[in-house]
Amino acid sequence: MGVEAGPPETIVRGPEPDLIVDGVIGYSLKGAPRGTAGELIRWANAQGPPILALDAPSGVDTTTGTVFDPAIAATATMTLALPNEGLRSPGVEAQVGELYLADISVPPSLYARPTLGLQVGHVFSHSDIVRLP
Repeated sequence: MGVEAGPPETIVRGPEPDLIVDGVIGYSLKGAPRGTAGELIRWANAQGPPILALDAPSGVDTTTGTVFDPAIAATATMTLALPNEGLRSPGVEAQVGELYLADISVPPSLYARPTLGLQVGHVFSHSDIVRLP
């Protein structure tokens, strides 16, 4: 693809990308991003192209909706199966951007189990990717 890469502690400088894909921190966030993770988030936010966050914008606690400093300001977030509550919390809209749900083939019967007790239905009956309001 002709993409330069460097050690994780180095941000490679080059032509402006067409898209930034954020996968720096997922659901394992514990407090504000620091070190290389924080630098990458600040770098991404300072760029011009759109940012697509995978699962969750780095710097957002997906359980509580807490937005740490720094946090990705995504154009869109692609989450999997069902969105965590924190992605729908008031005040995280600027980090989440447009919210999409991607099908990873979780059967609706799994959500209906007593431990979850959710009636999800066939969310992906028309498409493998669904935009959430």
